[in-house]
Amino acid sequence: MRITIQQLLMAGTHFGHLTRRWNPKMRQYIFMSKQGIHIIDLKKTQGCLEEACAEIVKTAASGKAILFVGTKKQAKDVIRSEAQRCNSPYVSERWLGGTLTNFATIRRSVKTLESYERKASDGTYDLISKKERLKMEKERAKLEKVLGGIRDMKRLPGAVFIVDIKKEDIAVAEARKLDIPVFAIVDTNTNPELVDFPVPANDDSFKSVGLITRMFTDAILEGQKIALETQPPKPSASTSETAKKPPRKRRSRSHGRSNSSRKDDKTKPTSNK
Repeated sequence: MRITIQQLLMAGTHFGHLTRRWNPKMRQYIFMSKQGIHIIDLKKTQGCLEEACAEIVKTAASGKAILFVGTKKQAKDVIRSEAQRCNSPYVSERWLGGTLTNFATIRRSVKTLESYERKASDGTYDLISKKERLKMEKERAKLEKVLGGIRDMKRLPGAVFIVDIKKEDIAVAEARKLDIPVFAIVDTNTNPELVDFPVPANDDSFKSVGLITRMFTDAILEGQKIALETQPPKPSASTSETAKKPPRKRRSRSHGRSNSSRKDDKTKPTSNK
């Protein structure tokens, strides 16, 4: 799963922001500045990406879900497609405040969405007016847009992967509050100390975001494969039935007759006719 410097270079991951917009805490990841633009050190990017992917493999192998977050124009389509490829939850439209810290309320909203879908399929729409039907459809579409990617997320994720932590600052704050590990692409205008596993790279390029997100997805798929291989085999139906069946009691051969009655029969004299 090793990525080369050439791949990173071709994707334009080395282009940072204007030098006047930089965050001094990104100094260790900057190689140089050219024509007023910071150039990211791709060797640091390569090392950070490999370290982050190795940790993602462990997280996925333990059976935990990784939440993908990226709502900016350059990231939303990649986030959606890559999350669906590894069957992971994602947020690609808008981060709802409290998605992690107020998870119970989010689950209630998901149940509301499911109730609207049931009404659309069980004939309820035929019994209500057109105005009420349009209102329900509008509300259902709104909920589907913001909750569609996390509707199957029954519990809090084991980690969060974020594109552009400056735009998704609320998601970062919620994950940090709940001690959920944060993996993120950090550009030269962000603070990498807010992230557990930062990957310094250009977060404004579709190619750059796509390359790094695909690497994370491949790592998740590898972890999921390990989880399946290490999972203990399920017992067969016949074996489980045998285990549940109580042991059969052995019946006595006397057929209800006691030992004393058998002895009496042997000692009783026979009559001579």
